[in-house]
Amino acid sequence: MDLRLYAVTDRSYLDGISLSLAVELAIKGGATIIQLREKQISGKEFYELALEVKRVTSRYGIPLIINDRADIALAVDADGLHVGQEDIPADVARRIIGPSRILGVSAKTVDEALKAERDGADYLGVGAVFPTPTKPESDAIGMEGAKKIKEAVKIPVVAIGGITVENAYDVVLKAKVDGISSVSAVFAGDVEANARRLLENINRAISDRRRLK
Repeated sequence: MDLRLYAVTDRSYLDGISLSLAVELAIKGGATIIQLREKQISGKEFYELALEVKRVTSRYGIPLIINDRADIALAVDADGLHVGQEDIPADVARRIIGPSRILGVSAKTVDEALKAERDGADYLGVGAVFPTPTKPESDAIGMEGAKKIKEAVKIPVVAIGGITVENAYDVVLKAKVDGISSVSAVFAGDVEANARRLLENINRAISDRRRLK
């Protein structure tokens, strides 16, 4: 599971292009995993959108993670499910999706992270690292908070919240996370170019981190 560039969808950022095309551009630019996140649509619409996106991710061999909705993840045979602290508990999510699918869990404290790991999470989405308009209610934990969680668990950690092309390098280098997750930094503007620049900075940080050990 390659978590270096974890792209989370949000159609509000798309400038007149379809979500399936935006996902394809993100993958062409270097996105290594895609999360389909839809908060304001019906189950039927979510299902149909997920089918469209799944056709793209399958064609490129990129995992598709569904946010929150275990029923949609199973219905479209997605690769995994991501749940937050206010969603169904991670251990319940694991029972629903079974052992073979990927389970991601959001965490912002070491205690939450350790519990998620015990409950069967395959990776953690940790943050918000910086203040972000996507989740204005989420207090930022900073790079130090992300690093503490990374050091406390054995499963991979992805930093989320306020990650940009400009700060991605520092986050991966200093927090020692396995990747970064972003919405607007990928999907606002030139999607393919955004993903390419982000992945370049992530790869450079991983390389420098290994060199500086």
